[in-house]
Amino acid sequence: MKTEAAYEIQREMNVLGAHATPFLFIIDFLMQKPMLYPLHDIAREQILYNFCGQSNAESLPAQNLPPLQFEKFPLNFSQYKKSFNLVMENLRVGNSFLVNLTLPTPIAVNRSLKQIYHQSQARYKLWYQDEFVVFSPETFIKIDNGVVSTYPMKGTIDSSLPGAEQKLLADPKELAEHVTIVDLLRNDLSQFATGVEVKRFRFVEELTTYKGKLLQVSSEVSGKLPANYPSKIGDIIMGMLPAGSVSGAPKPKTLQIIQEAEGYERGYYTGVMGIFDGVKLDSAVMIRYIEQKNGQFIYKSGGGITAQSIGENEYQELIDKVYVPFT
Repeated sequence: MKTEAAYEIQREMNVLGAHATPFLFIIDFLMQKPMLYPLHDIAREQILYNFCGQSNAESLPAQNLPPLQFEKFPLNFSQYKKSFNLVMENLRVGNSFLVNLTLPTPIAVNRSLKQIYHQSQARYKLWYQDEFVVFSPETFIKIDNGVVSTYPMKGTIDSSLPGAEQKLLADPKELAEHVTIVDLLRNDLSQFATGVEVKRFRFVEELTTYKGKLLQVSSEVSGKLPANYPSKIGDIIMGMLPAGSVSGAPKPKTLQIIQEAEGYERGYYTGVMGIFDGVKLDSAVMIRYIEQKNGQFIYKSGGGITAQSIGENEYQELIDKVYVPFT
């Protein structure tokens, strides 16, 4: 599946890593149009980024913007059910254990993509040439002092629900989904690292949206890289794609199911983006993603489907994840 463009980016990342040259990478879900930029070549008119405080964006003075207006127009449940049923049939016959099913939702919002970038409160943010904006809460991998860590995120609930955290952690479907993805990411890291272990399992974090708070569940998996890892950074990144938390397991067959069930191109949505600063690497899964196409804003969202999934619940999760992280 990997294209020649993906192999070329992989080789370039290895070379830049070996020379401790800082760079930014943006890789689409199917690795067909990966992008790589030495940090000193990035123009603010083209790309703005902020990865946990590492940013090229200047602070803007307070803007006198009108109150936020945000509307979403999701497909109806019967349309969603066709995709969901196809996934469930594949799960029933054992073609997959977990499928991340996503779909696009047109939205109307009285902000530009750049204004959304500047107003969003998120761990990882990216604005790209008025084509798309990302405000992701999910780390893909971090590399620091020879230790590589990944933080798969699975499980979401409206925090205003009574006993929301207890309900989320006690849900057997959410637990099965999380166990599957942690095991997949542990195997992915083991391709490149030794001593891979689950440091933290199912910790809960709170996210702010324009309609209130969401709770999401993550885990932390870490391992030790060999001493020459800077010259293998491209191999590590590309070898772990597509990211397990937004594809499923086993990957090859699950990707076929995704393409058949979704019937649209994810593009950069659910790809990965990151920065190597010459010493450390930090990166994110490109979820919470809005793109602009033919004058229309499209929000892409979804969730993991297992054999225990209930269609109505998964449909609601897809809709709940369509938000902007500010009011």
